[in-house]
Amino acid sequence: MKTPFRLTLKTLITACACLLTLGSGTASAQSLKLGHITPPSHVWHQVSEKIATDLEKASGGKMKTAVSPLQKLGNEAQMINLMQSGAMQLGIFTVGGLSNREESFLAWSLPYTFDDVADATRAASTPAAKEMLKRLEAHGMVGLGYAFAGMRHVLSLEPVKSPKDLANKKIRSFPSPIYNDWWNANGAAPTALPLSEVAPSLTTRLLDAVDVDLDALVGLKFHQQAPNLTMTNHMAFPAAIVVSKKWWDARSEADREMIRKVIAEAEAWGFQQAIAADSGNLEKAKADGAKVVEADIAAFQAVGGKVRDKYTASNPLIADFYKQATTR
Repeated sequence: MKTPFRLTLKTLITACACLLTLGSGTASAQSLKLGHITPPSHVWHQVSEKIATDLEKASGGKMKTAVSPLQKLGNEAQMINLMQSGAMQLGIFTVGGLSNREESFLAWSLPYTFDDVADATRAASTPAAKEMLKRLEAHGMVGLGYAFAGMRHVLSLEPVKSPKDLANKKIRSFPSPIYNDWWNANGAAPTALPLSEVAPSLTTRLLDAVDVDLDALVGLKFHQQAPNLTMTNHMAFPAAIVVSKKWWDARSEADREMIRKVIAEAEAWGFQQAIAADSGNLEKAKADGAKVVEADIAAFQAVGGKVRDKYTASNPLIADFYKQATTR
C-alpha cells in the first residue's frame, strides 16, 4: 500500500522541479519593443524585422522583439520618451526627429550633398556620422547604426518644373527646421502632416504637393492622388538604429557584443535593400501611373547651396560632416 504513495510523491517533486525550471527560464526571457514610423512595406520595417529575427536567434530565444510600424507606439517624440524610460528598448528614428535632441543630425538633410542612396550610405562610416550616434547617449539612447530610405523628391497635383512652380504651394514636409528653410527658400509653404493624412489632404486639395521618398510613395500610393513626380533628388533620408541606454546599461558585455553584431549585419543588409529599392520603386511608381516631370534641377541646386551654407556655418559637426561626406 505504501508503494503508490512513494511513486506519487516522487512524481510531485519532479513536477515541481520542472515548473521551477520553466519559471526561471521565463523570467530570464526578454520581451522587447521596437518602434518606427513607416509602413510595413518600407525598408526600415524590413530592417526592423531582420533585427528581431536575428536577435531572437542569436540569443537562443531569450530576446523576442515585437516590431510596431506606423507610429503604433506613438510619434517619434513619444517613442524617444519611452526609450529614455526603458519602456521601449529599440527603435529606428529619423535623423530629422533626432535632430530635436542632437542638432548635428541636421547635417544628413543638407540639400544636394549626395548623388544617390549608395552615396549616402557611404557617409555613414565617416567620423562625423559616428560622432552623431555617440552624442545620443546624453539623451538616453545608444546609437548603433543607420538605415536609409530613398532620396527625396516632389510629388504634386500639378507638374513642378522649377522652384517657381512651387510659389505659395502647400507641400507636406518633414517637421524639421532645415526642411522648412529648404521649402521656404523655394517659395513653397511647408506643412507638417502625419503620413496617414497625406492622401486625403491631396484628394481635398488641402495639399498641393508632397516631399517624399519613393519607398513611402509606392507603399502608400500617394501618386494615385498626385500623379506628377519631379525627381529633384534634393536630400537623403536616413534614420538611426538606436537602443535604450537604460536597457543597454543593464546588459552584460556579452549581450552588448551580440546586439552590436546583429545590428551591424542588419545595417549592412539594409543599405543594400535601400539602394535596390530606390531604383525598383521608380519603375513600380511609373508602372502604376506616376508621371515623371522633366525639371530644371540646376535651379533647385542653386537654392540648396544657400541652405547648406547657413547650416554648415552654424554648427562645427555639421560642417565636418559635409566636408567628410563630399570629399571621400
